[in-house]
Amino acid sequence: MTRGQYVIKENVLVADRTWKLTLAGDTSALRRGGQFVNIAIDGFFLRRPLAATMWDGEGFCVFYKTVGKGTQVLSTKQPGEILDALVGLGNGYDASACRESALVVCGSLGASPTFTLVRDLVASGKKVEVILGFTGAADVILEKEYEALGAKVTVMTEDGSRGRKGLVTDAMPEGGYDFFYTCGPLPMMKAVCQKAICDGEASLEERMGCGCGICYGCTCHTNKGPRRVCADGPVFKKEDIVW
Repeated sequence: MTRGQYVIKENVLVADRTWKLTLAGDTSALRRGGQFVNIAIDGFFLRRPLAATMWDGEGFCVFYKTVGKGTQVLSTKQPGEILDALVGLGNGYDASACRESALVVCGSLGASPTFTLVRDLVASGKKVEVILGFTGAADVILEKEYEALGAKVTVMTEDGSRGRKGLVTDAMPEGGYDFFYTCGPLPMMKAVCQKAICDGEASLEERMGCGCGICYGCTCHTNKGPRRVCADGPVFKKEDIVW
């Protein structure tokens, strides 16, 4: 983990209440897709944990929804302003767990944490199928970006306004993959884990205090006992999760 001052390069609305925030600064602590950053917002005691979507040697970007006062304030920040952030938090997805073919299933903003994972899987020669689920067309993010990586992409919307109508589980294949990865609402991930034919990993979400394992405020129950989502996760193996 590193703490630094990051300069806003871009903060733009890309979907319904969904923003893409690009920050310039040190990214040396980011190593795996699924890790997150914790951003301080003026006037709020707790930082906001956001998944690191993609990064390079110059900076990183995150996607977030305006769901509360903190993210509403964040959406008003302009290029050139500086944000204090803890970067490289949590344990990400294990790309090496996939032998040949991976299934990646995402719901809504859950499309963000798995992006670098898919990039790494494709770069290592793995076959990757991505299923993205949203409420409607106005919520869709990262579809074209996933396709540009070389993954097979299926978009599902509950109202049928984009892609296929239905839930992400409706698009899950009966076979053809040896490991799966998922991120999104808990009910969705539970259904994905139940339907998947093999081992996999899911990224959990809890309200966080410190974000780095000190306060134990985000502790969840697992088959291996209590675990901190921020430090022991947020990514957990399918067999360890207690739904």
